[in-house]
Amino acid sequence: MKDISKYQGVIPAFYACYDEDGNISTERVKSLARHLLAKGVKGVYVNGSSGEGIYQSVAEKKAILEAVMSEVGGKLTVIAHVGCNNTADSMELAAHAESLGVDAIASIPPIYFHLPEYAIAQYWNDISSAAPNTDFVIYNIPQLAGVALTMPLFREMLKNPRVAAVKNSSMPVQDIQMFKMEGGPDFAVFNGPDEQFVAGRAIGADGGIGGTYAVMPELFLKANELFSENKIEEARRVQYAIDEIIYAMCGCKGNLYAVMKKILEINEGLTLGSVRKPMPALFPEDMPQVEKCAKMIRDAIAAFC
Repeated sequence: MKDISKYQGVIPAFYACYDEDGNISTERVKSLARHLLAKGVKGVYVNGSSGEGIYQSVAEKKAILEAVMSEVGGKLTVIAHVGCNNTADSMELAAHAESLGVDAIASIPPIYFHLPEYAIAQYWNDISSAAPNTDFVIYNIPQLAGVALTMPLFREMLKNPRVAAVKNSSMPVQDIQMFKMEGGPDFAVFNGPDEQFVAGRAIGADGGIGGTYAVMPELFLKANELFSENKIEEARRVQYAIDEIIYAMCGCKGNLYAVMKKILEINEGLTLGSVRKPMPALFPEDMPQVEKCAKMIRDAIAAFC
């Protein structure tokens, strides 16, 4: 059986870090990596949705992953999202990630064109073949990718021995259970939607990968700890606090990732830059709400942690 212990726990999705001109800042990448290591998370998920990877070049993604690995390689579980909207670039990133020693690579399905499932399977298997000694994680996020991981497609992918996990960001919680049952005891399933972290763990998720974890890792670590101790009522209260914060952060006009990076600057002294266009940066009128959200996080940490 495979050892999936490295996938059990809280794995923040890593934020893109830019300088004042909007270019990748590897120094800021390293600062965020050290920060998350110090917080005690299980790992990091690099160059995915929260990393704005869809708007970055192959060279930029390589530079980000190299900077992350220089700080936390061998200390945290590192999953590198390598999916691009063409197979060749995805395979290049997969090979590069394996050369750095990541724990796993991951990919969404191809987007825009609606491809048949056999073509999606070929895309994923081609990517996996470029990293033959590295686990492969299927990223299921149908609300953004426009393609859902069906059970027939999942069963086809399980024929690839490197397929080790699903990052499930579909909203129906029971999808986690279906993938876990079909994948078996040595197959990992990650809860994706942050608002249902505890529910996902309850139905069988081994851990979670989420876009808001990095702005408040203490709360997700506490929720996971309480759930693991079977203190479900206490875990639910932490989840409610998390959700209230998420809803408040989504109340800003600027992009959520711009909001969270600003909160990290307020609460932790981390300067990570803004977001990449066409994502909207913070608006001046966002700042009172951002300050409110930053305080909500501080207060929740004081109350529960």
